[in-house]
Amino acid sequence: MSTPIVEIRDVAFAYSGESVLQDVSLDIRQRDFMAVIGPNGGGKTTLLKLMLGILKPDRGTVRIFGTQPREAASRIGYVPQDIHVNRGFPISVQDVVRMGRVRGGGGWKHFSKKDMAIVQQALEQVEMWSLRFRRMDELSGGQRQRVFLARALVSKPEILFLDEPMSSVDTKGQTDFYDYLLELNRTVTIVVVSHDAMILSSHAKSVACVNRQLFFHNAPEITKDMLEMAYHCPVELIGHGLPHRVFPEHKED
Repeated sequence: MSTPIVEIRDVAFAYSGESVLQDVSLDIRQRDFMAVIGPNGGGKTTLLKLMLGILKPDRGTVRIFGTQPREAASRIGYVPQDIHVNRGFPISVQDVVRMGRVRGGGGWKHFSKKDMAIVQQALEQVEMWSLRFRRMDELSGGQRQRVFLARALVSKPEILFLDEPMSSVDTKGQTDFYDYLLELNRTVTIVVVSHDAMILSSHAKSVACVNRQLFFHNAPEITKDMLEMAYHCPVELIGHGLPHRVFPEHKED
């Protein structure tokens, strides 16, 4: 078994004294495709930010490639949640992706031929090269997400974190996007925070269920015990193939 590229040990975190995560431990191995699920406010995004080094744990350790997350930043790609484009700012697809070649907070830079070749390669990977001169505010939700994914890819990450990437994308766009991630997973480790059961049924290799604590399942499925731990709501079935949920009837008090 390969050495984990992400190692989380006994992590706890609180906002203003209110506990969000408790006693969380997790290993993520190379070329895993992990779906992180759980209720709103359960700590999914907080866990992601701890792995990215945006937050520091109150207790415990987080190691990425054997070092502190910030020290591994050049090997990490990140597509955050709720990316909004200022409709009054005329920035092009190509300009957004070029920003991914700027490192260390140094501001705008002169882009070399190598930079531009990498930008082109990333846009071609996500099938957006033909729209490189299009303004961002002219794109659909799915197209914008592909652009932001390309921006993450130009840093040549070894692990890619995505936080609810499909929150504003239609069903067809979601399917196409996840199919692309599956192809990318041949060389890149992927961690996706999502409420979408489609990932579980047809894309993910493992599942982390988060609600203050974490339950890990090293398979593309979730169990009744995992769901009841995470959602405190009985669920009888999450099926493979076409994703569907079957909930038993809730009795009124």
